[in-house]
Amino acid sequence: MSQKVLLNAKEVNIILHRLACQLIEKHNDFFNTVLIGLQPRGVYLAERLTKILKEDYKVKDVKLGHLDITFFRDDFRRGEKTLEANTTKINFLVEDKNIVFIDDVLHTGRSIRAALTAIQSFGRPNEIELLTLIDRRFSRHLPIQPDYRGRQVDVINNEKVKVNWKEHDNEDAVYLIEQ
Repeated sequence: MSQKVLLNAKEVNIILHRLACQLIEKHNDFFNTVLIGLQPRGVYLAERLTKILKEDYKVKDVKLGHLDITFFRDDFRRGEKTLEANTTKINFLVEDKNIVFIDDVLHTGRSIRAALTAIQSFGRPNEIELLTLIDRRFSRHLPIQPDYRGRQVDVINNEKVKVNWKEHDNEDAVYLIEQ
């Protein structure tokens, strides 16, 4: 198994600031917009973006939630491995809000489909957008595309994209792993 660095810590930081600026351009003061990190790995990206928006760009009213999609996945109960649920933490109303789903890697689109189903339990949003750090362009199973993307990569089926976060993995980096 070999791995190649797609993004180092400096490049990740630059991309995070660009994504934060794109969110500000579209949503301005975030009065009617909420950010929702998809469990498990999208939460790290969502928390980092929220911190950048608040501390570096002085956006005051950024609401952040975490959404677990485990029981909404179409592969739930299909494999031998038992899926473990994560925590959903949405302590605000999503009714008539603009939601930005945040995930680290967009692969087949199935996780986003599950998130679209899961969020309906919390109300009917006005609009839903998708922000992803890495867009695996040639592996989509569903017609889902990000509104905001950090980097688009061409990955073949035997390769995997792994995003490491300083808070969890002791480094910010994105790797292409050949299995």
